[in-house]
Amino acid sequence: MLDQALHRMNGFRMIDPCEFANPQLRDLVPYEPGKPIDDVARELGLEPENIVKLASNENPLGPSPKAIQVMQSLAGEVHVYPDGGGWKLRNAIAEKFSLSMDNIILGNGSNEIIEFLGHSFLKPGDEVIVANHAFVVYKLMATLFGAKTIEVNDPGFVHDLEAMADAINERTKQIFIANPNNPTGTLVTQEAIDRFMERIPENVIVIFDEAYYEFLDTPPDTLKFIKEGRNVVVMRTFSKIQGLAGLRIGYGITTPSLSSILQKTRQPFNANLIAQEAALAALDDDEHQNKTKKITDEGRSLFQSEFEKMGIEYVPSYANFVLLKVGDGDEVFQKMLSEGVIVRAMRGYKLPEWIRVSIGTMEENLKFLELLRLINS
Repeated sequence: MLDQALHRMNGFRMIDPCEFANPQLRDLVPYEPGKPIDDVARELGLEPENIVKLASNENPLGPSPKAIQVMQSLAGEVHVYPDGGGWKLRNAIAEKFSLSMDNIILGNGSNEIIEFLGHSFLKPGDEVIVANHAFVVYKLMATLFGAKTIEVNDPGFVHDLEAMADAINERTKQIFIANPNNPTGTLVTQEAIDRFMERIPENVIVIFDEAYYEFLDTPPDTLKFIKEGRNVVVMRTFSKIQGLAGLRIGYGITTPSLSSILQKTRQPFNANLIAQEAALAALDDDEHQNKTKKITDEGRSLFQSEFEKMGIEYVPSYANFVLLKVGDGDEVFQKMLSEGVIVRAMRGYKLPEWIRVSIGTMEENLKFLELLRLINS
């Protein structure tokens, strides 16, 4: 108030910064993450340990034990800047997939790779192609760079790759394919991907978002396109099966020429010391990954079986979550929230009748199902 008065006294007019902000930001709705446990505990007066969060596709077993051990050992070293080039982690990832370090770029979560792609290749008037029910961050990032998002219908909630290829024109710069897709959990096959890639012009970058690929028994091979020198980026993350979501560490796999461009947009030290070393330890923690996949397979099977018994429509999933139709997603979300179970309402994905539930421990899964039965009765 004092600042405003002084400005008026001196003949200044207070200007709302919205008047001179980038115009593409005016109608942009920020991404809303799953509701945190601590917020729910404060709002409802519940004990945090009595709240079940099944909203953000997190690992219910927690982080890789090997990663925990490394993180604890590094507490006294955080006064030192991390390796800005991520040499050890990039080399380890490259070796795991029979590639070169020059094929790998680290991100503060795989979301940051999307931002690198925007900085590198998008300008106002460009177009980005996505599925109609795809991860909302693709559209958010495109909008930030002034690009238009072309949303292609996805019958049965599965990417229609033929229709996405049909949508390509001279303004198309990028195509995003999440496989398995978030929030639908659906998968496109190797055959469909191969047919699709035969139709892609050399000047269009195809981005395969594979955050959940470790949950697949036989994942499609998208790295072969990178080895062929195609303009492809494969994004993966340590947030899901390795359980390092709080560290924000992901990576992109691409050609050395594309990687060299993306590296120019990366902030120095974007991947912190603890994140890099924890990811390095978790990368080959097969025991933890196998345990996570096992409880995910069991929980997903339980959910889908029980939804069928309750007569609830759902989308068969290949990931660590299931999308289900409950009538009024916001209402069911609120009812569950009031009982200390956090799920994800899907109105922001143009699915107001649906919720998405992550697979948790068996105890958490059973609590969710019990509450769903009460709400559904």
